[in-house]
Amino acid sequence: MPRYKLTIEYDGSPFVGWQAQTNGSSVQQVLETGFKGFCGEDIKVYGAGRTDAGVHALGQVAHVDLPRDVACDTLRDAVNAHMRPHPVAIVGAEAVPETFEARFSAVKRHYMYRIVNRRAPLTLDRGQAWLVHKPLDAQAMHEAAQALVGRHDFTTFRSVQCQAKSPVKTVDEITVSRYADEIEVICRARSFLHNQVRSFVGTLKVVGEGKWTRRGVEKALAAADRSACGPVAPPDGLYLLQVDYE
Repeated sequence: MPRYKLTIEYDGSPFVGWQAQTNGSSVQQVLETGFKGFCGEDIKVYGAGRTDAGVHALGQVAHVDLPRDVACDTLRDAVNAHMRPHPVAIVGAEAVPETFEARFSAVKRHYMYRIVNRRAPLTLDRGQAWLVHKPLDAQAMHEAAQALVGRHDFTTFRSVQCQAKSPVKTVDEITVSRYADEIEVICRARSFLHNQVRSFVGTLKVVGEGKWTRRGVEKALAAADRSACGPVAPPDGLYLLQVDYE
């Protein structure tokens, strides 16, 4: 069966997350329904990562096995037509070897978190960013974030529901940048724990407010205790930007 790699964009606001669940519509279910409409068969869609409810994606990756060869442009356009009006789109499709696995072949994942730092309410970005009224010091946030780069036990920064076998991960990069009223936090690693990026951002927001310093972040990390984490940022501002492969 020919295998295809899909690059997918979606607004996570109306979904219970990526993974198919019984308590509401998921991105995976919408995609599989789209493939059923296109192929007339049940097709399993395997994603590179399980984004949570309300989390968005600009570059989620998945793979599917189809019963026959299909032109990549045809696959993209036909499945997109069957997914309307859901805010999910296949932006690219390519044939790949059967050894390709969207999840297990990935070597790096890139996430972005958007904070809009202003007094005025959100209009166009409602549900797409975290609105923080109090002025934030993005430079202090960036400097404190460097304490989280490297290989560490990230127990403090993972959900108690996290199913990963180990809390030890290697974070390759965290950058915090301000563009006018918007602050972007970029995190890059091979893989992340459940709620890890949102836990980072919520903690760094406390630094930006002047309540914590880099030393506070270092102490929270060393504690290896979930109760030492700052507040977890809401899902609205989180985007899966890109997944890299060899």
